Amino acid sequence: MKLALNLSLFLFTLIILGDESFSISDYKIKKICRSEKNKLSCVNNLRKKRSDLEKGNLIEIPVKPYKK
Repeated sequence: MKLALNLSLFLFTLIILGDESFSISDYKIKKICRSEKNKLSCVNNLRKKRSDLEKGNLIEIPVKPYKK
């Protein structure tokens, strides 16, 4: 019974939120680029990626390794 409930809730959430993608705001872009060396190119790059994401195009997301 619990498995059926969890499965139905999962499928319901997947259907509701499946087609939506959330892009970052201008404030978050400026906050991310605050620590970068070249702030202007960072802001332009993130805005370009945001517009590509909103259009439905694929974007490349770099993964930085964790440093202890």
